[in-house]
Amino acid sequence: MGMSPKKLSQMMKQMGISVEEMDDVEEVVIKTADAELVFDDAIVTVMETQESKIYQIMGTPESRPKPESELVMSISQEDVKIVMEKAGCSEEEAKATLIETKGDLAEAISRLGG
Repeated sequence: MGMSPKKLSQMMKQMGISVEEMDDVEEVVIKTADAELVFDDAIVTVMETQESKIYQIMGTPESRPKPESELVMSISQEDVKIVMEKAGCSEEEAKATLIETKGDLAEAISRLGG
């Protein structure tokens, strides 16, 4: 037997939980290590308790590769040095190859002949 939405809403209020839909959402982006999930049609619901907020996203995401500028920022100077040492190449070559291989050290060294 189900509970009516009105009764459920009353119970949630008694427990200090509020739920509301955000009506001005234009886009939601979830960034992972190598891609972005972009929701252009997102419906976002916020459930607020005394301790936290829970965001629920409904929609169909489009998967996009991570922008190269963010990938460049995520490549550490330490990784560049490792590739330079192992492959015997310049800093520019090491960095460019790390970008091409999305930060994969072994692949970058292999491509550079190390």
